[in-house]
Amino acid sequence: MAERISDAEHVVMEVLWDESPLTAQDVAERVDPDRGWSANTVKTLLGRLLAKSAIAHEEDGRRYLYRPLVQREDYVSGESRRLIDRLFGGRLTPLVAHLAERDELTARDIADIEALLKELKA
Repeated sequence: MAERISDAEHVVMEVLWDESPLTAQDVAERVDPDRGWSANTVKTLLGRLLAKSAIAHEEDGRRYLYRPLVQREDYVSGESRRLIDRLFGGRLTPLVAHLAERDELTARDIADIEALLKELKA
């Protein structure tokens, strides 16, 4: 998948990653109602995701069933890499340093990072 997924499209992808295949109406019913999206909005987003080859659809009578072609883990990996490349020159250490300097790492976060580093060294 070459094209990026927008924030709105990501909401639809989360629904499909949680459960699929789903109809457009099923997706619309599972999107947070606070968004106020109509079924037509969801259909538009599904169309965009189809064009980006992020999802596929198959006919089921008079309706379509949608399913993701991109796995959540692959998407997260790609987005994480883009963030680190764009903001931190491709290096993870400046990201962690940035979070630490802003007091955004809790004691639990630090303990988890230490445990992960120990595991990686072993």
